[in-house]
Amino acid sequence: MRTLTTTITVIALAFIAVLVPQSAAAQSALTVSEASVATGVVDRMPSGVATTFPATVGTVYAWTRIEGAEGATTIHHVWIHGDVERADQALNVGGSPWRTWSNKTIPAEWTGAWRVEVRDAAGNVLETMRFSVGD
Repeated sequence: MRTLTTTITVIALAFIAVLVPQSAAAQSALTVSEASVATGVVDRMPSGVATTFPATVGTVYAWTRIEGAEGATTIHHVWIHGDVERADQALNVGGSPWRTWSNKTIPAEWTGAWRVEVRDAAGNVLETMRFSVGD
């Protein structure tokens, strides 16, 4: 009976380990070592880095260097205007370090405060880039 109880316990623990998502410690290994908001990306590096852009900017890029990825994973660039989420762009990360970027076309009437949250696959915010458009 004791052997059966031990076997059931081992199987239950193995089953739980498979179903439970990665721990916060495992996910927190992913870090953003550099982050910029810019008007372009040239040779995989940000170009026209700024924190304030004219209302006529057109397209803005969020560029990040990710470290700590063990194999392929995904991050998200979540573009937020004021308190309104305007876009959630999933980006593949293939290793460490890894440079990746997203872009957002910003209509001239969408002036004011913006931020891009860099999130891991579980939704944890790793970095926040703040910038403003217009005024």
